[in-house]
Amino acid sequence: MDTEAWRSFVRAAELGQFQHAADELGVTQQAISKRIAGLERELAVRLFARSARGVELTLDGQAFLPHARTVVAGVERAVAAVGPGSRALRIDVLGLRSAQAVILHEYWRSRPETDLDVVTLRTHDPRVAAAAVAAGDVDASFRTVTDPAALPPDVRMIHAFHSPLELLVGPRHPLAAARTLTPEQLRKHRIWVPGIAPGSEWGEFYDQLATDFDLSIDAAGPHFGDEVLLDTLADAADLATLVGARDRYIWPTGHDLRRIPVVDPTLAYPLSLLLPRANPHPELRGLITHLDRLPKLPGTVWLPAWATPPQRGDGDDV
Repeated sequence: MDTEAWRSFVRAAELGQFQHAADELGVTQQAISKRIAGLERELAVRLFARSARGVELTLDGQAFLPHARTVVAGVERAVAAVGPGSRALRIDVLGLRSAQAVILHEYWRSRPETDLDVVTLRTHDPRVAAAAVAAGDVDASFRTVTDPAALPPDVRMIHAFHSPLELLVGPRHPLAAARTLTPEQLRKHRIWVPGIAPGSEWGEFYDQLATDFDLSIDAAGPHFGDEVLLDTLADAADLATLVGARDRYIWPTGHDLRRIPVVDPTLAYPLSLLLPRANPHPELRGLITHLDRLPKLPGTVWLPAWATPPQRGDGDDV
């Protein structure tokens, strides 16, 4: 479809003169005439009749005009939607209550003029998220591909921030009264993290965590949602889980759940940001600056072996 021919038809119909339409669209009258003649051949009808005053729509032209206006307006909206800086910045997070979403909210509050679209790709595989970045389905994704060789060539990964972990327990748990805990104190206590997806970045994280500190991490059973997890912890005397310090959880007052920081060393989950190497969304620069300014974790911090982020290359645009 020759959208310029449709645009020329609409403006000529509205202005009543080919020359006026040509002046507005920045082309010659001859170009307007050729476009409309081509459109008439394609439709096999006459759209205009010449008169002393200029051009007038035929009955077919009158019938065609409202539909042509809709098409032209749709094309203009489509072009505007993908223009640099004119569409929302689409960022993928693991969940809308996750630390990633909290950080994005903080960024938006610091720059409320930012048009931000926070989405959650329905996948446990960070390679799928990387492919979505490469395809332009999202502008960036808070995921970590633990094997950088598995990244698409047109996607890069940078460090975002470290998320410290807390132990979440109910009031009957033996550790419920502690103000802080060390990893050594977590030994022999059952830590339940249901729904760990095999091959996922957090699956590798918990495998290393259990090995390095001799922890008992139970991934048995599907994850039926945060509400079920919180209800179970509230009633249990021997069950705990690990959550990110910035993750948002809401539970009934009667649950009396306790969030206890883990220190000496602080257990931290490394979060990365996947983004395109070329032509990134202009707003990503501001987000990366915001991430760089986040305060560093104090004291000794434990991270998994794959936590070292790739360095930014000289050819990177952001």
